[in-house]
Amino acid sequence: MGDRVSDGAYLCTLDDVPDGGGFEARAEVLVLRRGDSAWAYRNVCPHFSIPLNYEPNTFCAYGGELLMCAHHSAMFRFEDGVCVDGPCLGASLTPVPIRIEGRKIRVDEQGPR
Repeated sequence: MGDRVSDGAYLCTLDDVPDGGGFEARAEVLVLRRGDSAWAYRNVCPHFSIPLNYEPNTFCAYGGELLMCAHHSAMFRFEDGVCVDGPCLGASLTPVPIRIEGRKIRVDEQGPR
């Protein structure tokens, strides 16, 4: 990640992220949310290495399940970032490990404990 965030770095609160949608928490970091679950990825489409959104903090999400790239209509699953439809079928978004502490989302380079 160009502007790499360190372990434990604060990204946003769970409430900053629309339920069933996405939020650009930091430069190049996209957080997706479904209820009390969240996932974070680099905000870069694997098709052409451009942001997944066209306008700042505006992401196309469907049913709290799929994120669509605003440029090429590639569709990515929230839970694993895998492209399930579009020009980069089978490719994946680059995950950013996170943990949720009291509704605050932080980078978690240590992974599950």
